[in-house]
Amino acid sequence: MLQLSLSLPKEDPLITMHRDLARTRREQIPPTWVMVIDLSKCIGCHACTLACATENNLPPGVVYRPVIEEEVGKYPNVGRRFLPRPCMHCQNPPCVPVCPVHATWKDDEGTVVIDYTKCIGCRFCLKACPYGARTSDFGENYANGTPELPGTLVGRNQIERGYARKTAPEYDKDWGDRRRASPVGNARKCHFCLHRVHNGQLPSCVTSCIGRATFFGNINDPKALVHRLVGSARTTRLKEHLGTDPHVYYLS
Repeated sequence: MLQLSLSLPKEDPLITMHRDLARTRREQIPPTWVMVIDLSKCIGCHACTLACATENNLPPGVVYRPVIEEEVGKYPNVGRRFLPRPCMHCQNPPCVPVCPVHATWKDDEGTVVIDYTKCIGCRFCLKACPYGARTSDFGENYANGTPELPGTLVGRNQIERGYARKTAPEYDKDWGDRRRASPVGNARKCHFCLHRVHNGQLPSCVTSCIGRATFFGNINDPKALVHRLVGSARTTRLKEHLGTDPHVYYLS
């Protein structure tokens, strides 16, 4: 009888990371949230990009979690490599000191956040970010250009009602009707899905990754999976020479 020797993980990394989050809350370990992305596992499916857009009700042109694609090699030996690029949540974020109204800062959990009620849409932070991690919300929605139709046909109002008129609970807040209030006109970016993390859930990009290439947790917890991964010899970070000290790590 043929016997197959399989080297399988003891458990799904999602289970491990959920347990890590629970331990941080239970033992009250001061959190510094970090993300680790294993580039050898990323297949470029863009599931994280779509999950992020759905979770945060992102409008056209606003992307928190792009996946950058690059063709490598020479014909006929060519291939593609993929680089998911969320906000780096730098320890020394260049986007923070340029804000003239102090609408963005680094919070006590190591996450760079934005107060939509203070942001004036000057876009200085977009220029200052060396990673291109911020985008501006110009108030567009996917129903723009859709005619309003009579009778029972689905028109613009029906389309807008379920998606374009509401805002996601970013930063644990209700931002109201998107047609009349923030974050329209403001700078926006990845926020590690803090509204999920504070309720014991992982960021949507982590749970949607079919290759289990994205990891998240508290680096201050020595038992956490991300703590062990960051100590790997494969670890690297983007543009470290700038002194930004990113909180997003890559395994090459």
